[in-house]
Amino acid sequence: MATAVRYDAPESLDIPRVVRSAVILGVVQTVCVVLVSIINRAFEGVVDSALTGVIVVIGLAATIFLPAIWLRVRGIDGISAAAGIGLGAALVFMVIDPLLLQPLGVYTNRWHEVGGGSNWWYHPVWWMLSAFLAWMGAWTVANHARRDASIGAAAIMIVVLTGVVGALAAVAHFPGAGWNVPTFAVAVLPALALATLISDRTARRT
Repeated sequence: MATAVRYDAPESLDIPRVVRSAVILGVVQTVCVVLVSIINRAFEGVVDSALTGVIVVIGLAATIFLPAIWLRVRGIDGISAAAGIGLGAALVFMVIDPLLLQPLGVYTNRWHEVGGGSNWWYHPVWWMLSAFLAWMGAWTVANHARRDASIGAAAIMIVVLTGVVGALAAVAHFPGAGWNVPTFAVAVLPALALATLISDRTARRT
């Protein structure tokens, strides 16, 4: 991923590219959701957690970095377009979900219980998270591009900060937190915001 995008290449922000990227990312997110559901039904314990963790990391990494890579994000226009890809991807998922996933019974009872017997609770959350991840990810990539650092460096920063935030939440007994996949998946959100802030401050000094 460190060499997946050339920093000297111009941004590519044409509408067809943005729409096409949103559709592709939406399909990737949908596949990740289906795989997690299959894993949760087929396995238990450590195996379930390990495999789920792998798929969650893939889905998060795709949503955070692919929009920025596809658009070769460098400035505010590219960052905005990347956030649009994240939002568009969520809309694609929200179309596929009621048409295919829900009728096929993809979700376990756990999802129904969280939503009080409804699958629709997570749609507003989904589009907000998808847009946020793509937005912050593109901003971080743009900051790294300003100082000629690699996307790999951005990814490492996010991973380290996620580990720190997740561990602190577990150690401090933050409500609902523990040494599990959901805790560290949620920890990506503040970690990504911190990574964006740190990369911005670093880029301003160079």
